[in-house]
Amino acid sequence: MTSVAPPPPSPAELTVVEVPVSDPRVKPLLRELADEYSTRYGEDAHAEMTRYPDEEFTAPHGGVLLLLLEHGEPVAGGAFRRYDETTAELKRIWTHSAHRRRGLARRVIAELEREARARGYRRIHLTTGPRQPEARGLYLATGYTPLFDTKADPETIGPLPFEKHLTTPSRT
Repeated sequence: MTSVAPPPPSPAELTVVEVPVSDPRVKPLLRELADEYSTRYGEDAHAEMTRYPDEEFTAPHGGVLLLLLEHGEPVAGGAFRRYDETTAELKRIWTHSAHRRRGLARRVIAELEREARARGYRRIHLTTGPRQPEARGLYLATGYTPLFDTKADPETIGPLPFEKHLTTPSRT
């Protein structure tokens, strides 16, 4: 018997909140992300989650956003930090394993882009690992330009860099 994923939550069922890295709702997502990295890459990735100081993910240069269901359960999230004066770097894009394939990662990216644009960034930079084809597909599907040879074996490249230039929202 195959399990069918529940339908995606309606926008009214989701709340976007900006939180510090230390918020207890962030910890389960980062723990699951580190566990998955460890499984995919064969080494303990928990230290990677603390590679950057929490201050890099706080205003005015960065932020952590979570998508919460109506009852406050975090289901997806992501962060950004300053890469350079005009560029934000997306980090830790994650959807809880019980809530995948429902468009939540796309929503996280859109919210992170919106917030980065509001903070004055004009470009987004990010990298994903060679053993994360889902992330690679997500970034391509959301308009990111690969800064690597997409025909090459990802394992020979290492981290896969992407960029996206943010457009200024039109005023109507």
